Amino acid sequence: MKTTYLFVTAFLALASCAFAFDPSPLQDFCVAINDTKNGVFVNGKVCKDPKLATPNDFFFSVKEGNTSNPLGSKVTPVTVNDILGLNTLGISLARIDFASRGLNPPHTHPRATEILIVLEGTLYVGFVTSNPENRLITKVLNKGDVFVFPIGLIHFQLNVGYGNAVAIAGLSSQNPGVITIANAVFGSNPKISSEVLTKAFQVDNNIVDNLQKQFWSLYIYLQNIIPHKHIQSKYIQELLNNTST
Repeated sequence: MKTTYLFVTAFLALASCAFAFDPSPLQDFCVAINDTKNGVFVNGKVCKDPKLATPNDFFFSVKEGNTSNPLGSKVTPVTVNDILGLNTLGISLARIDFASRGLNPPHTHPRATEILIVLEGTLYVGFVTSNPENRLITKVLNKGDVFVFPIGLIHFQLNVGYGNAVAIAGLSSQNPGVITIANAVFGSNPKISSEVLTKAFQVDNNIVDNLQKQFWSLYIYLQNIIPHKHIQSKYIQELLNNTST
């Protein structure tokens, strides 16, 4: 009886570990396709017939990111949505470009651990541990330095060097997801009740209202479609004028 109990306990422990991240592939590769007629679903995608796979199924060209935005940074993700051959392989990456004093703001990846290597520049990075300690763990990284951000924990990167900076982040999921904290809390759709936020942050309604008017989602969107900061500001002001009339 004791042996059976130990076996069941060990099996459950191993099972919980096995499904903590993306499932392991049961074939060489599974190139994702949108055609459901001639494929099977694996990790949420339909697999292309392996005989029809091409080099482009495993290729993606990452360009230098445009950092002319309010944050002074640009994250270029490379996930299963960009390289279809990543399906079932449990890995992805992102290139992060920083202008001087540029920030990749506090965010979390709900499905992946992140390992970051600095290619150019100097970054101040850190993450916050879970409740109740909420301990801040930080480090200043230089070219060639590597730092790990555990899965699900809030983390950030700030360029503290004299020029631009570039980093590559490896992620332990083909589709790690990202939640930018400020954007999620103050830019949700629909808005979170001001009563919830005033109590959570112990501030008055005016502060919450001001933060919710900052168009967090719009700022993130404009990083990709509008290259110059002064044009972004003008565009946002026009939207504010339109919504107030």
